[in-house]
Amino acid sequence: MEQKLFTRNFTLLVLGQVSSLFGNYILRLALSMYVLEVTGSAAVFAGILSVAALPAILLSPLGGILADRADRRKIMISLDSLTGISVLCAAVFLTGKNDVSVISVLLILLSVLGAFETPTVQACIPQMLSGDNIIKGNAVVNQTASVSYLTAPLLGGILYAAFGLKPVMYASVICFFITAFLECFIILGYQPKDGYGGNVLSMVREDFFSSVRFIGKEQTDIMKILLLAASSRFFVMGVTLVGLPFIVRTILGLDAKYYGGAESALAIATIMGSIAAGFMTGKLKSGSLSWVLAAIGACIIPAGMAFLLPSDGLIKYGVNVAAFCGMQAAISIFSIFAVSMIQQNTPEHLTGRVMAFTSAITMCAQPAGQMVYGFLFDRFSEAAYLVLIPTGIIVCLIGLFSSGFFKGMERRGI
Repeated sequence: MEQKLFTRNFTLLVLGQVSSLFGNYILRLALSMYVLEVTGSAAVFAGILSVAALPAILLSPLGGILADRADRRKIMISLDSLTGISVLCAAVFLTGKNDVSVISVLLILLSVLGAFETPTVQACIPQMLSGDNIIKGNAVVNQTASVSYLTAPLLGGILYAAFGLKPVMYASVICFFITAFLECFIILGYQPKDGYGGNVLSMVREDFFSSVRFIGKEQTDIMKILLLAASSRFFVMGVTLVGLPFIVRTILGLDAKYYGGAESALAIATIMGSIAAGFMTGKLKSGSLSWVLAAIGACIIPAGMAFLLPSDGLIKYGVNVAAFCGMQAAISIFSIFAVSMIQQNTPEHLTGRVMAFTSAITMCAQPAGQMVYGFLFDRFSEAAYLVLIPTGIIVCLIGLFSSGFFKGMERRGI
């Protein structure tokens, strides 16, 4: 008998993610717009994002250990509640003089909390679902994130333009508390694990090295997927997180509503990619993932070519949005299948730790990419094509050179 996809637990998880991600997206859009307006520099903006990302990288392994040893339901409730409290305190302490400092501290706190929440949520999916439903479940979660991503930036841009930063922060607080409330009704099996005689350090050390052994020796394909994802993430996330807001706000000189519209368009593209991934379940073989990866790079190239044409700002804006949408759809497909392959080949008792390493390794390249692209976009603000076109070519080559690896996985039935 085929397992039902939308079980009670999975439905509550999805609804909670809708609320949490909506709050996250409107919050981060407002914070990004505010920092860019105050500093006027892509490099400063990228530096704040990069520093804030470091705790997520460093603490993710601990988050994975916690997700495998503690009650995942209680972890999610606690973390979403703490997130809401953190944003509320930050909004209260904003005075106008210390805003950039408070925002930087808030982003670091959110990164710390995310380091524990991300592997926990990812570990819950294979605990709730099995078989091909894991791919479908990841696709649904991706679509859910995209629906929030679709509505939140546009609404967040309008709210920010009309009311300013603090009201957007208060709205996000409500979203995080709603998520914590929904998670109270999730029911997950939990068996306390051996605590190594109460020696916490021994437990952490053994759990850490057991996951390293699994990825490094028993399932080396997982490590190769993670390294491949990290190398492409260096380029793609640098262009997306730093480049897109800088192109829209600084290079093209458009207001926050245009950036919100661009983010919403990317959300539609992500939804389409997630839907496509769901339909491709059982049809798209692992050997074809190299072409999906190459397509990500191919979509970046037209964004750069737009700046070589004698066209006005709105045309450049439209071409860039279309190009980034194509890239976003391809990223969605690649990510869903890659994460699902890792989950399906990981035992349940290691899922949290392995997913934490997935997050940590793929995120390692992100701060460096943000710093590099912050410098590049500042340096070539009058010639953005010198940043975008080479980036697209490099990512294409990464995809094409990975063809042998993915075909080998397909031959082994992975």
